[in-house]
Amino acid sequence: MSEVSSVSIKRSIAIRAVVTPFWKEEAEKEISSAISSSDEQLAQLEKEGQQIVDGLRTQSANPLDPRVQEQVAQVQQQVAEKRSEIEEQKRNLLQQQSQVREFEMEQIVDQGQLESFCDIKVGDNLVKKMQISLVVRDGVVESINQD
Repeated sequence: MSEVSSVSIKRSIAIRAVVTPFWKEEAEKEISSAISSSDEQLAQLEKEGQQIVDGLRTQSANPLDPRVQEQVAQVQQQVAEKRSEIEEQKRNLLQQQSQVREFEMEQIVDQGQLESFCDIKVGDNLVKKMQISLVVRDGVVESINQD
């Protein structure tokens, strides 16, 4: 068995942003757009759900048939589940929007993560190699930190 002197590993890099007027404006736009999209999804869901229910009822010789009623109930249940899911996403977006508005200028906030590769060799501190973050100001990397 041969010994390897180094290996390349995948790691996550935390992206942290400095809150600036530009950053706040962009974050607000992004969240507002996602909220609008949620509203559109809800409207589309309701419309499609009603069309399916109407279709089931008009295709049946007897709309009061228990099998038709069961199909209608299943569709309504699926629509209700999807509506709850979208409404939960919208609540989370509204909460994020509120948080963004409360951020103070020059505050550093978590913005996401990137994946990268790094080489490690015998003697390296794996924990330190894995704990790295970038601080970004208006899209420009301001610092690279090994936490």
